[in-house]
Order: sequence, then structure tokens, then C-alpha cells
Amino acid sequence: MIIFGPLLVVVGIGFFCWLLFTLAVFALPLFVGLTIGIWAFHTGAGVLGGTAAGLVAGGATICIGQLALAYVPWTWLRLLIIHLYVAPATFAGYSATHGIAQMAMPSPTWQTIFAIVGATAVTITAFIRFTAMAAPGPVGRDFAQG
Repeated sequence: MIIFGPLLVVVGIGFFCWLLFTLAVFALPLFVGLTIGIWAFHTGAGVLGGTAAGLVAGGATICIGQLALAYVPWTWLRLLIIHLYVAPATFAGYSATHGIAQMAMPSPTWQTIFAIVGATAVTITAFIRFTAMAAPGPVGRDFAQG
């Protein structure tokens, strides 16, 4: 039993860090979903209605971003859309890493260094995930002919 305790602690911390950084990558849809869900709850929709509204709003945010990336023909506008999704992920990654670093080390300098490294890692991950959602070229130009 004494062997399994520290192992389960490490696995648990690893799981929660993975979950935290996965949610940080999808910060914009998560924020939109939580905001709409809380708003719906406070306007009288109840717990189930608020949850449903939040899930629909978060899913719609992801779908709108994917459709925009698929049908926008200009590269500069596609980069702007990707930046719209990656910027909140960068901020969430910095905040999450800084919070974890505050619990692990007393030096504010090293906390900031680790937070910047974490924000960079989340930014790169979010950029890769959202650019993978984009089609390789403009889609839909020959929609009427196809």
C-alpha cells in the first residue's frame, strides 16, 4: 500500500495537468460555453437548461471556427481566425502554469520562467490543433460546379 500511494498521487497530478492543458488549448470555446451556461442558469433555465445551453454554445464556437477556416479563401483572414482561438489559449496556459509553479517553487523569477514555457507549449499545441482543422486550400469555390 505504501508503494501505491505516491504512484497514485503522481498519476493523479499528471491526469489533472493533462486535463488542464487540454482545456487551455480550447479556452475560447470553453469560455463561451461557461459564460452562456451561467447566463442561462441565472435567467431561469435551471441546471439542465444552463448545461445544455453552455454545451451548444461551446460546440457552436468550435463549429463556427472550423467552418470559417474551411471556407475563408484568404490566408491572412485564416491566420486572424486562428489567432482569435490561440490567444485565449496562450493566456490560459500562462495562468495554469503559473498557478502550478506557485505551488512548487518559492522564487517568483522561476515561477515566471516556467509560466512562459508553459504558455509557449500551450500556444504551439493550440496552433497545431487549430491549423490541423483548416483545410489545405480554399474549399467551396467550385461548390456550384461539383
